[in-house]
Amino acid sequence: MRAVIAEDSVLLRIGVVKVLETAGFEVVAETGDAEALLSAVEEHRPDIAVVDVRMPPGFTDEGVRAALVIKRQSPRTAVLLLSQYVEERYAADLLSAHTSGIGYLLKQRVADVEEFIDALRRVAAGGTVLDPQVVSQLLVRRHSDPLDRLTPREREVLELMAGGRSNAGIAARLVVSESAVAKHINSILTKLDLPRADADHRRVLAVLRFLGVS
Repeated sequence: MRAVIAEDSVLLRIGVVKVLETAGFEVVAETGDAEALLSAVEEHRPDIAVVDVRMPPGFTDEGVRAALVIKRQSPRTAVLLLSQYVEERYAADLLSAHTSGIGYLLKQRVADVEEFIDALRRVAAGGTVLDPQVVSQLLVRRHSDPLDRLTPREREVLELMAGGRSNAGIAARLVVSESAVAKHINSILTKLDLPRADADHRRVLAVLRFLGVS
């Protein structure tokens, strides 16, 4: 798969390039600012763009705004955002507009190469991956929780769903069978009173409700 990287820190950019190449990605362009990123995506139409949240010239939300443009103009290009700090508003902004091919991780996750590569592949395949700290902060920020009907185990399953885990991934993390995970998910969807639709769509709706994203 083809990738574009936008990161103004040269050392981190070199590290991300090495990780992607190790995982079998072809890095077709490297940039240090949002404008160059958009040009690179338009030229190369990559499978995934790995983007720093804060880039020149303002070092505020340039990467997030570029990600929204990419998803609008090149919907087949997945975007994985990297942030130095937990900035849950940006994650919420992205999820409000897009529910597939999106990831938001803290930069410290790059050091865990195996986990980072797994996240890259899931996002590139159309999944949604959120950093566990982002998920936790979104939950802390909630003033009321409409999910009180869920059991502790169901909330645990839903949190892993929010992190982009498949049923097999959830089963491996919780050391249970995939059939047990499927039963928990069916119970979650029923308790959240989600409208009947295809399974993938209901799964996304459950995650959005869990994160408080309308």
